[in-house]
Amino acid sequence: MTSADLVRDHTIYSCVMGSRAFGLATDGSDTDRRGVFLAPTPLFWRFEKPPTHLEGPADEQFSWELERFCELALRANPNVLECLHSPLVERIDDTGRELLSLRGAFLSRHAHQTFMRYAEGQRRKLESDVRLHGAPRWKHAMHLLRLLGSGRDLLRTGELVIDVGADRERLLAVKRGEVPWQRVEEWMTRLTAEADAVAPGSPLPPEPDRARVEDFLFRIRRVSALQSYADDEVAQRVVDGGLVG
Repeated sequence: MTSADLVRDHTIYSCVMGSRAFGLATDGSDTDRRGVFLAPTPLFWRFEKPPTHLEGPADEQFSWELERFCELALRANPNVLECLHSPLVERIDDTGRELLSLRGAFLSRHAHQTFMRYAEGQRRKLESDVRLHGAPRWKHAMHLLRLLGSGRDLLRTGELVIDVGADRERLLAVKRGEVPWQRVEEWMTRLTAEADAVAPGSPLPPEPDRARVEDFLFRIRRVSALQSYADDEVAQRVVDGGLVG
């Protein structure tokens, strides 16, 4: 089974991410697609395991195998959590719908550290650009501000909303380089401080519901194994009955 087969035939959920999902799309925006595929259980019984993630086959397309996706979501990986909350779903089956129903099980106060740590790394890159080139990459600055605001609001409300809503024009002004870097830095610092302030009293639970997610994954793997066994049985009966060949 090729990588393209896994994405084409076994995707349980796919969505559009990036500027189009964030409410920041302009005429020249790319369409970034993210997805989750369920590798058939028998593939894990071989020495060579199925991939944990795949790029393509389309441009700007990236997919995770379900188990890897769940692992990252339980660790409050910002990119993965946001994928679960995209308003632009392109493909979903019953397993994908069950995965989305577990969105709350993945959320925890660990998001404070993961969102802010990721933002800190991105901010250092922007500051390096300013030192080397006199200006940051403004598009990256816009997306960092968006992430900081999203993380703060998640900690404040317990809900992850990725559309920027009323902040759209302010953020696009940053992307166009119309906001001085000093003001952008001040905005980033304020959002970080606000996230730090609300984190101790966040309505998010201290830990994600790992047991609930694990039960889901175990059951889905079992169904996949039984389905493969049933398919093999049917195929063998057809052969034994002389209906092929």
